[in-house]
Amino acid sequence: MRKITTQIIGLLLLVIASLPLSAAEYLDGIVAVVEDDIILESELAQEVAAVNSKLKANNVQLPPDNILYKQVLERLIIGALQSQLAEKAGVKVTDEMLESSMSVIAEQNGMDLSSFKQEIIAQGMSYETFKESVRKEIIINQLRNHEIGSRVKVSEQEIDHYLETEISSEDLKVKYLLGHILIAVPEGASATTIQTEEAEALSVIKQLRKGSDFKQMAVSVSDGANALQGGELGWRTLNQLPTLFVDVVKTMNKGDVAGPIRSPGGFHILKLFDSTGIDSHIITETRVRHILIKTNELVNDKEAQKRLQDIAGRIADGDDFAALAKANSDDTGSALKGGELGWVTPGLLVPPFEKTMTELEINELSEPVQTQFGWHLIQVLERRNKDNKEQQKRNQARDDIRKRKIEEETELWLRRLRDEAYVDIRLEALNE
Repeated sequence: MRKITTQIIGLLLLVIASLPLSAAEYLDGIVAVVEDDIILESELAQEVAAVNSKLKANNVQLPPDNILYKQVLERLIIGALQSQLAEKAGVKVTDEMLESSMSVIAEQNGMDLSSFKQEIIAQGMSYETFKESVRKEIIINQLRNHEIGSRVKVSEQEIDHYLETEISSEDLKVKYLLGHILIAVPEGASATTIQTEEAEALSVIKQLRKGSDFKQMAVSVSDGANALQGGELGWRTLNQLPTLFVDVVKTMNKGDVAGPIRSPGGFHILKLFDSTGIDSHIITETRVRHILIKTNELVNDKEAQKRLQDIAGRIADGDDFAALAKANSDDTGSALKGGELGWVTPGLLVPPFEKTMTELEINELSEPVQTQFGWHLIQVLERRNKDNKEQQKRNQARDDIRKRKIEEETELWLRRLRDEAYVDIRLEALNE
């Protein structure tokens, strides 16, 4: 990974601080060239301000300005590289998909979309800016699914082995709130470089065990994707953690710092902030079927919606859903079953699909619904409440093995993407 000279960033801060607004706008220089894209001073300053506000709101002590600028610039570089790759891959998010995702986010926060919008504005943020950040996040997630997720498979044998040997039923009831710091090692690094990065990791651990604030340290030194969130990984069960963390976390007590843990990506440092038990609960399973029309060079969004509306009209007139699914659906796996996806549990389907499915009455047909896979016509056939512990464990195991694999692959993919890219840091251009 390229290191950004902190003296240059410090000089940038002095320049920005000393300029009047009009001059700062006039001297909106290029701070980095990333392949065929650029990052402007104004973009960097705006992102730093946003991160500053978030860290303060979470009571995380701010690192020195030069360190914060370094971390934020690195995040912007990684984001720019992913955006360029997504554009080349033809990844896009329509306004309909974005609005659906915004509704899901609002619902997750216990609000309708109108109230959520007002809350965003009340917190001093631009709703349109927030929407655009969500759009970018969806695009990046789709890109990662395209680049990584499509290659990740989970077999029944892996689930069996996992449940038998790795995670006990008691482990599944415990959640851990973890902090994570990554001291990255470039791919193909020399023995000397590896030793240098390991020494840095050991130094960080020593400081943490002497009482240094973990979140501030993460913001300052971590190369991890969550560095600017103070290194927090959020609440996770053991089976939601990377494999190499599991045995370490199981032995940790609240407040412990562990590491360095070596991986192909570098040296990892963990802190256990808290842990708690969780109880099993009754879940609602839904038997659902759908008809999918994918979009491509020949079928655009309007045409896909029109086809589904025509199919819905035929169903309303008495035609058989299953027969129409077999004849028209682009989801070949379910089409052979008349569009049936079987009994599904919460969290297994993509949010726009699941949100619509949850709102439907039994046998009601949905309007055409867009997801990253295309446009869907959805019908709910049955619902049932079930405490299906064994199947739930298998579903959870499958989902979490997949997430674990994707997380491990993503770390390496991002590091490789960054190391192989042309990146030219030009902070000194602001001195002209």
